[in-house]
Amino acid sequence: MLYQMNPNTNAPAVSSKNRTLNWYYGNNRSVFVSNCTFRMGGAAVLLSNRPSDRCRSKYQLIHTVRTHKGVDDRSYGCVFLEEEEKEEVGVAMSKDVMAVAGEALLTNIRTHKPLVLPMSEELLFFATLVVRKIFKMKIKPYIPDFKLAFEHFCIQSCDLVQLWDRLKFNLVTVTLCSALVVFLGTLNFMTRPRNVYLVDFSCYKPKPDVMCPEELFMERSKQAGIFTEENLAFQKKILERSGLGQKTYLPESLLRVPAEPSMAEARKEAEMVMFGAIDELLAKTGVKAKDIGILVVNCSLFNPTPSLSSMIVNHYKLGENVMSYNLGGMGCSAGLISIDLAEQLLQVNPNSYALVVSTENITLNWYFGNNRSMLVSNCIFRMGGAAVLLSNRSSDQRCSKYQLIHTVRTHKGADERSYGCVFQEEDDDKKDVGVALSKDLMAVAGEALKTNITTLGPLVLPMSEQLQFFVTLVARKTLKMKIKPYMPDFKLAFEHFCIHAGGRAVLDEIEKNLELSQWHMEPSRMTLYRFGNTSSSSLWYELAYSEAKGRIKKGDKAWQIAFGSGFKCNSAVWRALRTINPAKEKNPWMDEIHEFPVEVPKF
Repeated sequence: MLYQMNPNTNAPAVSSKNRTLNWYYGNNRSVFVSNCTFRMGGAAVLLSNRPSDRCRSKYQLIHTVRTHKGVDDRSYGCVFLEEEEKEEVGVAMSKDVMAVAGEALLTNIRTHKPLVLPMSEELLFFATLVVRKIFKMKIKPYIPDFKLAFEHFCIQSCDLVQLWDRLKFNLVTVTLCSALVVFLGTLNFMTRPRNVYLVDFSCYKPKPDVMCPEELFMERSKQAGIFTEENLAFQKKILERSGLGQKTYLPESLLRVPAEPSMAEARKEAEMVMFGAIDELLAKTGVKAKDIGILVVNCSLFNPTPSLSSMIVNHYKLGENVMSYNLGGMGCSAGLISIDLAEQLLQVNPNSYALVVSTENITLNWYFGNNRSMLVSNCIFRMGGAAVLLSNRSSDQRCSKYQLIHTVRTHKGADERSYGCVFQEEDDDKKDVGVALSKDLMAVAGEALKTNITTLGPLVLPMSEQLQFFVTLVARKTLKMKIKPYMPDFKLAFEHFCIHAGGRAVLDEIEKNLELSQWHMEPSRMTLYRFGNTSSSSLWYELAYSEAKGRIKKGDKAWQIAFGSGFKCNSAVWRALRTINPAKEKNPWMDEIHEFPVEVPKF
């Protein structure tokens, strides 16, 4: 689908299965099966939509059909990553897996069949159905001959003999699906490109009983009995200089004595944060869960089986045809990557709602070692999450808050220093896993930001700023004049700035480089102070702050900037479709917005 919006593009697709950390060392027979059948392997596929590549290409993609059965509890739990008595983690396979696979295959083929079978097979199937249903004749259901449609079959390795016996077809479903495909295809070509609207968003606010002031943080760190005195002092110093306040939140499992991180507790945190944000969003918008056609979830460090997106499909009983995506390992900038992905999917799926959920899971990613570069993340990352509802329905423009104007993505992963500046690995003792932050992080972030705004600038800056930048560039590069590079005034393009609250140093650097005022930086600094670094969701807490302050007026433009591992810098530009009335808003700031801004001590 992304190809529909990106002409003349090559896209490598890589599929692999990592076995190293997923070998099961327990005695649960339902988990043993994966040890016996799964092996190391991988494949890379190069796709292209360039006409010039036709002559050297092997195949052309004709159809893709996706089926998601996660709405059914039996289907959702038949392949499940879990702990065995809170010791060994493995993927348990239920005895229902064959029956569930058969039902999923049946649903998939009901959609696929009318796209590929010849008319003779369709008519024969129809005649048999009439004889059985109308004349009540007891004859065997006719199974269409798919060998007439395909010369070759590539079926994922498993025992599919039982699956084939389960195939049945429903004429009404086939007819409706065929009509729907034709209708959507016609509408797609008639209405592109489509505007994408942000109907509303919500940010999760945990309960007060999981609040973690600095004193409690240090007390729990001492009670863990793991950290050296030097590293306890180091963490206290980081906390004092981080810009975090006394009301940030940590998962309940980490506040217990002793801490109890586990797969079950991580799932509990994920459900609490994601469902809390989504429940509030659906209540605010009045949109029914079954009307959501696209789901994109991003969480960098917690990727269980079934996925977090499947967790949402199962809990809210989303449709079997929902297009769900689960983005992992993409860092704090993944929220805007999710927005960009949802926007491109909405371009080719008319009259659709897209739900974007951004979060980070703390429970299983707390570092219990003494590597200082990994201890920093303990000090600044906190629990939080956000849910965003996007729409491409023209009827939603009147009730939506914002319209998406631009997304710009920058990836510096080709550079080794950039790739390794935020890196998850085992510490020097090879005992504990943590995320190491390199000393090059600020320099890498600056380079990524420079590249990103070089692309974004011409799209948003007034011509006067672009000309001044061009003249300065010519003077420096062509005439070799030793003058300071000109930094365009982005305050002429945007009224509001939502900069990822990654830490005080990040915000200080961006404030300096973009020459922003304290007023412009206030949403980011107050978000860091009140909620800490909530990873990819922090941008939405910042926008919520501006709304709670009554700053968003109709026509205003907001610039969201996020940084993440890889290394990535991503931007999104929104235009307010209406003036936001704080009195009518429900967001995590509303009951305490009168207390902000506060003075954050400087060191």
